[in-house]
This record gives sequence, structure tokens and C-alpha cells, in this order.
Amino acid sequence: MRREIAVSVHFLTEARRKKIEETAAKGGFDTVFYDNDDAAVGRIADAEIVFCETPKPVKGLKNVKWCASSYAGIAPYLEPGVLPEGCRLTNGAGSYGVTISEHIVMVSLMLLKQMPRYREIIDNREWRHDVPIRSIYGSRVTVLGTGDIGKYTAKRMKGMGAKTVIGMNRSGRCDEPSFDRIITAGELDALLPETDILVLCMPETKETRGTLSKERIAMLPKEAIVVNVGRGSAIDQDALMAALNEERIAGAALDVMVPEPLPKDHPLWDARNIIITPHISGNMSLEHTREESVDLFCRNLERYIAGEPLVHAVDFERGY
Repeated sequence: MRREIAVSVHFLTEARRKKIEETAAKGGFDTVFYDNDDAAVGRIADAEIVFCETPKPVKGLKNVKWCASSYAGIAPYLEPGVLPEGCRLTNGAGSYGVTISEHIVMVSLMLLKQMPRYREIIDNREWRHDVPIRSIYGSRVTVLGTGDIGKYTAKRMKGMGAKTVIGMNRSGRCDEPSFDRIITAGELDALLPETDILVLCMPETKETRGTLSKERIAMLPKEAIVVNVGRGSAIDQDALMAALNEERIAGAALDVMVPEPLPKDHPLWDARNIIITPHISGNMSLEHTREESVDLFCRNLERYIAGEPLVHAVDFERGY
């Protein structure tokens, strides 16, 4: 019986297509490629495996046994009726550490070096150099989420001379030596007053929603900056805006927010000392990310063929 893999990611070169085809052939699979997810909708009913970017092509399919998402966020796949019972789901975790950690460093430096303020000065064609600036060097960094993105961020912050880099996760354990220590959520309140740079890179789950609450924002020191590349639901956005506008914290950089896209008349655009980017810290714009995504799929495909557990398999109960 013919076994089919449907691939609808948009970033494939000929070399990447060949790599997928050759890996698939080892397990007796035929590979069908589509230009994007929209092109695959309604045409892959017989596919056993689907490598896609969004749930569009797999929604309502009955025969798919493994859905491999190239993205890290998988909340839309967990909605009722999207995947059939027993279908395995993997995400693109492990592909985005380089590009998103670089984004985190970039916006952290922009805030520490007062780039939003200097943008105003430049727009007014003023020649000033009296705005105080700071550095990652000597800063106290707290990273909420110690997966691939958190680990890469810890390496970069430590490499730039951060005084401490402390991570937070569910278990209180992590094998990345760039972290000075790892805490659990129960220890976060005590750490926030000693945080200069707070980075959020957590998936969206029941546990992570509202992590940075109004009460916790109030615990941050006045010089603190907040960087969120995880999910907008992790932050009390109204409380963050108030803290920025009342100068109770120094700044914020948000690549994720609620809602997305952010309406043009939303007050978040006008918050004081904020950097907003339209969910582009990861994306698939970096060639390294594209290569990693295809490599991860092929490694997992070999594991699937061999009957081995898949890497970055989603736990449906935990939601990541």
C-alpha cells in the first residue's frame, strides 16, 4: 500500500526537497510537495505524515498519524477537531534558538542604550549625547523558559558579561552551564526585585498565562526592562502599559502581544519607551532556521520509520 508524506512548508530549496525525499524513501514513503499550506488544503486526505506550518492542511484529516509543525507554537493544533485521535504532533523547537536569542540581545541593547529616546532626538535633528545609557555587562538577567531559546539567550547574555543569568522552568533543573542557577515559579517573586533584564520565552499553557501579572510587574525595579518573545498571554498588558507610562519600569520590547495583529489604534503603540515588532523574532527568514527545521524533520522521520520516539513531541496534556 502506498504511504504518503505531504510537505507544505514554503522555504524548500531543491537540496532540501531532495533530502526529504531521500529520507522518506528509506521508509517506503512517496513525498508530495505543495508550495504552501493553502495549496495543500483538501488534497492530502491519504497522507500519513504532514510537514506543515499551520493547521490548515491537516484540519479534519482522518488518516494522518504524525503532524510535524515547522513552528514552535502549537496552540492552534490543540483545538478540538484539528487532529484525529492518536495523531502525534511535533513542533519546531530547537530551530529558533539562534535567531530569537539574537533578537532578544538586539532589543535589550536598544533599550539599555536608549535607542527609542535617541530616535526622537534624531527625528528632531538634535545633536545630543546626554541621555544615560546602560549595558548588558554587569546586568542581572532573568530568563523565564529554559528551552532552546532560553539556553541560547543565556549563552549570549553570559558571553556579554551579564553579572547573573538565572532561568526559571517547571522542574528547577537545566543542563545549560551559562545559567547561574535555575528556579521554579514559586521562587520568582523573590527574584524579580533583583532583575535588570526580564526575558519571557515560554510556550502558551494554562500555567504560563498571566505569569507577569500586575502584582509581579510592581515587584520589578525602576531600571528593569521586559522582553517578551514567547506569547502575549504571559503578560498583563494593561498593567505593563501603566508601568511604562508611569515610569515605574525602564522599558519593554514585545514581539508577541494580545491581540495579533495589534490594531492601529491600540494604546500599546503609544506606550512610553516600548519597542514593538510584529512577531518576527523567529519566523523563517534566517537560512540557519530553515536548515534546522528541515534537518529536524528528517531526523524525526528516520526515528518514525525506525519506530523510535519522536524528538520535540508535544505533550497534549501540558500543551507543549
